[in-house]
Amino acid sequence: MGALIVGLIAPALGILLSPLAIMALVAELLSRRYRANGLAFFVGWLLATVVVVGVSVAVFSAIDFHPRTDTPLWTAVVRLVIALGLLAAAVWVFRRGGRDLRKMSEASTPEQVAAAAPQLPGWLQKVSEFTPARSLALGFGIFAVNPVDASCAIIAGLDIAGAPVTAGQGAAVAIAFVVVGVAPIAVPVFFVLARGDAAAPLLERLRTWIAGHTNVLNAALILVIGVLQLQKAVSALIS
Repeated sequence: MGALIVGLIAPALGILLSPLAIMALVAELLSRRYRANGLAFFVGWLLATVVVVGVSVAVFSAIDFHPRTDTPLWTAVVRLVIALGLLAAAVWVFRRGGRDLRKMSEASTPEQVAAAAPQLPGWLQKVSEFTPARSLALGFGIFAVNPVDASCAIIAGLDIAGAPVTAGQGAAVAIAFVVVGVAPIAVPVFFVLARGDAAAPLLERLRTWIAGHTNVLNAALILVIGVLQLQKAVSALIS
């Protein structure tokens, strides 16, 4: 179980350091209905994390890992596809992520937030103002449609399903992974709920700092996760 937890550190960090999500959340928390919108965004992010991790664990658990001593070939293929996608994402984040994050740091309307996140469904890009219902959809969509966040959650599901642990232990690890994944959203939301309007200057500074520093860090982290998955895939294919 210890090896499983250690192996999940990298994908957990990939979700923790999700600048697009933090930027969108800050925009929510600076909106007119910041309390309701912030909570709704948090609920959407939580639901997306639970759904992607839960479905991944369920699907991979339904596939028989254990009758053979060798790692099934399909797991190596899944890891290889994810690794290649993450490596491409690392290059994209490094080259273009800074521009999108600067757009997000200046966003004050849902349209501007959506313009910095072109992977979101089109109807989200036409929202005229933040509402709790659409804030929930935005929180869900940014996680579930973002290839980096979703890939990290799928990696976690694959690792948990294939680990030699009991169902209870696997469930506990999955819950812990979800808690870690929602922490960067939960902490600012509940901070704003406690501080109210007084939190606005800190949120502005946070948005500015993320816009200036996070894209390189995030690209490096995605690169590390991709290389780790590539190493696992290659090791399985040649063994």
